[in-house]
Amino acid sequence: MVHSPSSARTFEASLHNACSMTAPTSLFRPYDKMVKITLLGREVEVPENNTFLRCLQFLAPGSVSCGRFCWNEDCQYCPVTYDLGGGTDAPAALACKLLVEEGIRVKEVTTEITHCLRGIRT
Repeated sequence: MVHSPSSARTFEASLHNACSMTAPTSLFRPYDKMVKITLLGREVEVPENNTFLRCLQFLAPGSVSCGRFCWNEDCQYCPVTYDLGGGTDAPAALACKLLVEEGIRVKEVTTEITHCLRGIRT
């Protein structure tokens, strides 16, 4: 079967459209700014409007991506303890569900998260 140059371009265009419809453009939810949070006593900046686990992936992309996280609360590898400062309660939450906000202080993380943060950039 012989293909004309125009049919090849049409095929490439349809392939591009199919790929762009199924492939996400970013791992992160849209954000306009970085917010400061405290992670185990260290101040870091992460993208707003994202879950804490996604923010950890922003800080340590290689190791968090290769972690054993399910990203949908099934695995239970990502519980953290946090507070919002100023004497607030310190509830536990799953990092894959906890949305970050300016000033959040994450006080405790699991061994799995600690392992992934060995090479964290600040």
